[in-house]
Amino acid sequence: MGVGAACVSALAWCSALSCYDIRQRRLPNWLTIPGAVVILTVAACAGRGTPAWCGAVALVGLYLVVHLVAPAAMGAGDVKLAAGVGGLTGAFGYDVWVLAAIGAPLLSAMWALVAVAVVRRPNSSVPHGVSMCTATLAALALVVFSP
Repeated sequence: MGVGAACVSALAWCSALSCYDIRQRRLPNWLTIPGAVVILTVAACAGRGTPAWCGAVALVGLYLVVHLVAPAAMGAGDVKLAAGVGGLTGAFGYDVWVLAAIGAPLLSAMWALVAVAVVRRPNSSVPHGVSMCTATLAALALVVFSP
């Protein structure tokens, strides 16, 4: 699979996850787990298995700690999604992983601020999976489409 096909597949997967998360406020196992398995398998076949696994394990570890400390702040679906997006960004390099890992919580925080300040909904929840997918795709785009 070429880089272009991988990007289109990642875009389709992230779009499906984001739409589901916005509508249902949850990330289903039937999208998160197979996506992570495919990403880690393709990365291994492309010779990027070790960085992909390192990225997946590191991001799952971070998200799992947050989930265990504050389960209302981050759901288990976000932890499972972390395996896929962590593996995907890890396969493209440490800098891509860091950019996505930092970008996702920043996007969620900005989205929450807009929800409170503009929409005036102080108790509204923000689906973090959308931010995870957006940050991942943005970080990948910076690497794939940069000269």
